[in-house]
Amino acid sequence: MDSYIEITVLPDLEADACFLMNNLCSKLHAVLGQTTDGKVGVSFPEYAVTGKNLGTKLRLHGSAALLEILMAQGWLKGLRDYCHCGVISSVPANAKQRYFARRQLKSAHNKRQRSVSKGWLTPDAALTKFSDEPQKLLKLPYLQLTSRGSKQQMRVFVEQGPIVEQPTDGCFNSYGLSRLSEKVTVPWF
Repeated sequence: MDSYIEITVLPDLEADACFLMNNLCSKLHAVLGQTTDGKVGVSFPEYAVTGKNLGTKLRLHGSAALLEILMAQGWLKGLRDYCHCGVISSVPANAKQRYFARRQLKSAHNKRQRSVSKGWLTPDAALTKFSDEPQKLLKLPYLQLTSRGSKQQMRVFVEQGPIVEQPTDGCFNSYGLSRLSEKVTVPWF
């Protein structure tokens, strides 16, 4: 990952930063899986657990060639007036590394279904073990997105990892985030 593009959302009276970041990431999600084959990751330079805030900046990390292909897709249509898109730039030589991963909590219903389908528990045992207690919410910043398939609102919680010296290679999901089990890093500066 030798290159990046920084996109800054520009909130105004009609659209706040959170709303614009959600729209930006939704449009990015729609094109990432089709174009980049898991080779473009994202970071949020203004990420803050306090206030559960992803900030106003989104960085896309990858090779210059892949970022050019991604930006040629026209996925920013409708958002150009609400964001400033920088040029493809080289990552600074002294950049550290950090991962940004999707963090999920499984509902009691999903845990019961999985336990029964895998044969670990009977339906009655699963119901006893995983009661319908209210699901705990993570105390992490998140994106509020609409599922393209079911049209339901969903939260994509984002966990920021510690700063490390060496990169961890791998593939990113269709949100540009690492899987928590892999902790694939992006440059941090």
